[in-house]
Amino acid sequence: MTGLRRRDLLAGLMAGAAWPALAEAPLGSPVPPARPERSAGAAPSAGLAEAIIAEAKLPGAAVSYLLMDAKSGDVLASREPDRPMPPASTLKAITSLYALGTLGAGHRFATRILVTGPVRAGRVEGDLILAGGGDPALSTDDLGDLAAAVRAAGVLSVAGRFLVWGGALPYLPEIDRAQPEWLGYNPAVSGLNLNFNRVNFTWARGGDGYRVGFDARAERFAPAVEMARMKVVARDLPIFTYADGGRTEDWTVAQAALNKDGSRWLPVRRPDLYAGDVFHTLMTAQGVKLDRPEVLASLPPGATVLRGHESAPLPEVLRDMLKFSTNMTAETVGMAASMVRGAKSHAASARAMAAWLAAGIGRQGAHFVDHSGLGGASRVSAVEMAEALRLLGPGAGLGGLMKPVKFKDAKDLGSVRAPQRVAAKTGTLNFVSGLVGYMTTAAGEERVFAIYAADVARRDAVPPGDRENPPGASSWAKRARRMELRLIGSWA
Repeated sequence: MTGLRRRDLLAGLMAGAAWPALAEAPLGSPVPPARPERSAGAAPSAGLAEAIIAEAKLPGAAVSYLLMDAKSGDVLASREPDRPMPPASTLKAITSLYALGTLGAGHRFATRILVTGPVRAGRVEGDLILAGGGDPALSTDDLGDLAAAVRAAGVLSVAGRFLVWGGALPYLPEIDRAQPEWLGYNPAVSGLNLNFNRVNFTWARGGDGYRVGFDARAERFAPAVEMARMKVVARDLPIFTYADGGRTEDWTVAQAALNKDGSRWLPVRRPDLYAGDVFHTLMTAQGVKLDRPEVLASLPPGATVLRGHESAPLPEVLRDMLKFSTNMTAETVGMAASMVRGAKSHAASARAMAAWLAAGIGRQGAHFVDHSGLGGASRVSAVEMAEALRLLGPGAGLGGLMKPVKFKDAKDLGSVRAPQRVAAKTGTLNFVSGLVGYMTTAAGEERVFAIYAADVARRDAVPPGDRENPPGASSWAKRARRMELRLIGSWA
């Protein structure tokens, strides 16, 4: 990796240390034009909107928005609403609708412990299998409870192998290949996932150098991880390098990037072996003897369920996804929905979701390359997003899953009267910003809105090594977000 500045070393290393992961082509057919704006009552001022956009000082950026009446669909304010824009993480709103519309609100993801033989005198007379069911929120604590349940079932040892299976969903080594390989919000995706497929790298400086290691910490359990390995190297750049060691994930880190002590979440590329490594340690703590995990290509016929764990219902999974913008959750639930519809790969799944959206809103044009918005080639227009929120959102209860938007001060609001309620999904990539959702005005009127700003040329010009935190991106994002909030305030 090239292009990183020395002053960014420590900042880059520490980014993403929090537990939840925070985190975008040409169109094949034209987008139908939006309905003409109606000038009924106190219509939003186009002049005020243009002043707000100019004040944001986003030279070179395209700005598009649409404000609609939530019931009638009447367009109340718009600016280039048909323009295809990178959705960034606002795409997760579409993914939520797609998953709920396909899998249903009662859907839960199941992780199971299977055995291929009976349990006699505390011994499994066969293999023991940790079988994933695509749960995107499976944590170390969940595996700890599952290990305790296996022990409570009377298991003390296993005569056969310890196997892990992640074939419930197609394997994806990383969500977006254009991202730096060390970013925790760009992990692998499979049918067996753990801790959003991130592993916690820790370091502490001692008299003879640095002590480094990995763990899979959650709230109650923090087992060490053996399948990920780190070596400190005397260099300035790159900060990290990664190599697939087969059964291990081999990292190096630049010594110049390390301070006295700290930690950072790094992505996992072999989530099946990662989950197996952690479960092996947790079972050992329960006094149960297992061999090291081996990867299973397909489930054997006749295997029986010994114990299992179910995720929260799908709406709860999606609420957390929308709140924390977890990319891996979006990719998992989107792929799970598409498998019901016959898609066999993540790329095919993204296309299937775009086709589903087109059928649901009666508009062709959206182009998706993933379900999270991390890939920069996805495109959706403000009118397509707003129509999805208006037509598909109420039946799915999407507004209740979105995060409330808070206005911190008058500069955010940009209006004398505040809206009664705003629930929305944000989206941010380098030099791309979006805000979409629902609003209740001060007068009690229900609205849907979609706002996008993007400087695609500037985003595409960022060198690969600078993509975690390119110069100017943070201040650009702050100005864009303030613009979005002030536009909402002007519509309140």
